[in-house]
Amino acid sequence: MSETIQERIQKLIATDDVVLFMKGTRMGPQCGFSAQVVQILDSMVPEYTTVDVLADPEIRQGIKEFSSWPTVPQLYVRGEFVGGCDIITEMYQSGELQPQLRGEG
Repeated sequence: MSETIQERIQKLIATDDVVLFMKGTRMGPQCGFSAQVVQILDSMVPEYTTVDVLADPEIRQGIKEFSSWPTVPQLYVRGEFVGGCDIITEMYQSGELQPQLRGEG
């Protein structure tokens, strides 16, 4: 991964407390996994940033290398990688996600 892609990703993650790298947009998810995470986040936080990896192939590949996680969506909370769809869904169902989103986790 080039330094510039890593820097771009780091800046994107720093733009907001909650940043979701996904396929599509918050208003128009382009895969079921992205849609599921958007639905969870929409129920818990009023505002968050999304990054459409389909619009930028360098970011799409770079985020996988950045996190060492092979799939998208990927959720970052206060600069820390939280996980993908399955992990976010499990954390939501167990009640672990809300405190983390509020900064208590």
